[in-house]
Amino acid sequence: MKNKYFITDFVKFSKQLKTADVDAIQTELKEEYKALAVQYPKFHKMDLLSKLGFIATELLQKKVNFPSDTALIFQNNASSLVTDIQHQKSIQEKDAYFPSPSIFVYTLPNIVMGEIAIRHQLQSENTFFISENFQADLIKNYTQSLLDTKKASASISGWIDLNTEGYNVFLAFISEKGTLPFTTENLQHKFTA
Repeated sequence: MKNKYFITDFVKFSKQLKTADVDAIQTELKEEYKALAVQYPKFHKMDLLSKLGFIATELLQKKVNFPSDTALIFQNNASSLVTDIQHQKSIQEKDAYFPSPSIFVYTLPNIVMGEIAIRHQLQSENTFFISENFQADLIKNYTQSLLDTKKASASISGWIDLNTEGYNVFLAFISEKGTLPFTTENLQHKFTA
């Protein structure tokens, strides 16, 4: 059977830190946001995981247009760990009457998908898997199932991982347009290349 879906385009970026420095990541993402020249004030209230997803989809949208029924299928290893740590610190502060709701909102990894869906007015399926490592076969099979059943006409699928040592982002736009077949092998190759 001929593959009718393609990796239309993708974005990939990562950074490892020598020491646990979440502030360094925050500063870098603010600079990237400025460089994109996007006017979206809500960006500044987002947690780091959401900022990573936001920036990645902005970069991807410079290459492709997202139909409103584009699905979001993400995976990572650390869930929302960095935000969870910040939330725990806000609970333990001796002068805090109650923990900050602005941090608590982001203690679920799927919030990044909500931020992306709002920004790009996407109204389709979304799923966030937590896995020890990138599982190209899981992403491929789940995405293909959504496309085959017409629950989405395209998908942004991939890996958005953030921990105190850095981040790793790989998002692919999957659709019926392109030249690189949407296979597990091609997805894995683009992730590791």
